Parts: sequence; structure tokens; C-alpha cells
Amino acid sequence: MKKEQVLIVEDDADIRDGVRILLESEGYAVMEAEDGRQGLYCLNDEVDLVILDVMMPGMSGLRTCEEIRKISNVPILFLTAKAQESDKLIGLMAGGDDYLAKPFSYAELLGRVKALLRRYNVYRGRSCEWDENENSYLTLSGIKIHEKFNEVYIDGVMKDMSDIEYHILLLMMQHAGKIFSAQNLYESVWQEPYFYSCNSTVMVHIRKLRVKIEDDPKNPKYIKTVWGKGYKFDTDSK
Repeated sequence: MKKEQVLIVEDDADIRDGVRILLESEGYAVMEAEDGRQGLYCLNDEVDLVILDVMMPGMSGLRTCEEIRKISNVPILFLTAKAQESDKLIGLMAGGDDYLAKPFSYAELLGRVKALLRRYNVYRGRSCEWDENENSYLTLSGIKIHEKFNEVYIDGVMKDMSDIEYHILLLMMQHAGKIFSAQNLYESVWQEPYFYSCNSTVMVHIRKLRVKIEDDPKNPKYIKTVWGKGYKFDTDSK
């Protein structure tokens, strides 16, 4: 069975070694890069997860993330010495999927890694055989989404989605008209306990999703905000 492959992009050799030893002990294949440019060079279609330091000399982790997102939807877990909410949001807006502040416990890191890989495998269909049956698609209001794989079409045009964006959209379309609170979405998609600070994380991903599927993200017709309650996929969208 093929090992899941993790790329660590981190300029601190001690952190890199510690993370590598941990992941290899859990059965993962690990590649290492000491800066953003080397990380981009190492990235290939076999990589299942990127662990990316934010503060690196030369090309920063944020810039590296933006470059990765031009060519891949692989999950990205940011590691950073900055723990302020604004720094977290900047990382998510750059295209990151999750965020872990230093110093971190290896148990917490491993939990984040497993959660990201689990979602990526399920929603990219890497653990399933390809099924092109039309019944595997859900179509509502001009949006066609595959219920097993990260494949989304808006009026017949395929859209690139991150794992989390795809999962949010699929969940809301499967329960069209239902109002999801930020807590509902976070616990369903991230599969982690919700804290108040997670609200901003949900808002950022909703904003990014609207940019990809809405004609006018500031006046959305698909994903509506229900003030004081949450968000819903509007079944009356035309």
C-alpha cells in the first residue's frame, strides 16, 4: 500500500528533523525543504500534505502558499511563531487549510495532519475507485458537484476548489435551505471542537468560496448570510 507523502518546508533544521521523525514513525513518507523555493521544486502530484513554515528567509511561507495554490489544491498546514488571530486569517486567505502556532505538541501536530489527510483522501477520492455515474453528482441552481470527489462545475465550467471549500459547498448543497451556524460548519468540516475564534476561520473560507462560485461575491445568490444565525445554500437561486 502506498504511503501518504508529506512535504515539510521549514528553515529550522531541529523542527524539521523532529517533525520528520514523528511522521515517519507513524508510517508517512516524508520529504524536506529548507525554504520556499526548494519546497516548490520538491512539490509533485504524489504529495498529499504540505507542512509550511510562515517565517522563512527569502520566499516567505505565505508567498510559497500562493505559488502552490496556482498549481495544486494539496492541503497546507501552516506552522508559525505568530499566534494572533489576524496572522491566522492572513494565512488562510493566502490558501492555507489549517494553522498551528509554535511551540506545538507533537500530539496536536499529528492530530491536525491526520484530519487534513483524512478529508483529502475522502473528498479527492483517493481511497475509492473512480465512478463516473451521473447519480454521483448533485445539481442545484446551475452548480453541479460530485458527491465523492472534489469536482465542481458552475454553469458547466469546472472550478478549482480547495478541500475545505469543496467540503463546505457539498455539505450546504446536500442540505440546501438549512441554516448552518459557524459552529455547525466548523465541527462538520474541520472535525474539531469549535471555539469562538473559529468563527473568523469559517468566515474566511465562506468568502473565498463565494469568490469562486458567485457572479457578485458581495451580493451572493447561492450562499446567503442569515444574520445572527449563520449561512445557507439558497434553494431559490436562479
